[in-house]
Amino acid sequence: MTDSEPARGREQRRQDVLTRLKQDTDAWIATASADGEPCLVPLSFVWDRDTVLMCTRRTNPTARNLTRRGQAVVTVGHTRDVVLIEGTGEVVEGAELATESADAFSAKLGWDPRDRGAWVYLRVTPQVVKAWREQNELAERELMRHGEWLV
Repeated sequence: MTDSEPARGREQRRQDVLTRLKQDTDAWIATASADGEPCLVPLSFVWDRDTVLMCTRRTNPTARNLTRRGQAVVTVGHTRDVVLIEGTGEVVEGAELATESADAFSAKLGWDPRDRGAWVYLRVTPQVVKAWREQNELAERELMRHGEWLV
């Protein structure tokens, strides 16, 4: 890593994180099975009610893992502009998701899984958020802890 750009302050990083979460459409979500087998997949998302809202088939390992363990790591961005979210997750049936949330998902991503019985929503509530671009931002990369913004 290099120090090619000056380090952003934590408040600027928080604003950059929120902008990215509102504008980006794809993220990686990592979960683990009951016996610890990792699963990492890309899914489209919407930032909704201060949570990451995704969708997948209910039979996929990600949905099964989230149902059993309730924990996930979500990353947005590339290796030189990382947003890393550690959170608690839940699986939400399409009919149980608030209409505003389902509408936001559909509007942003261009498809509506509510009427597809094989699909479920995944909602990840951030507990830890970290963001960094280069080595010079590593020291203050933690922006949220225990679900509370530090800045």
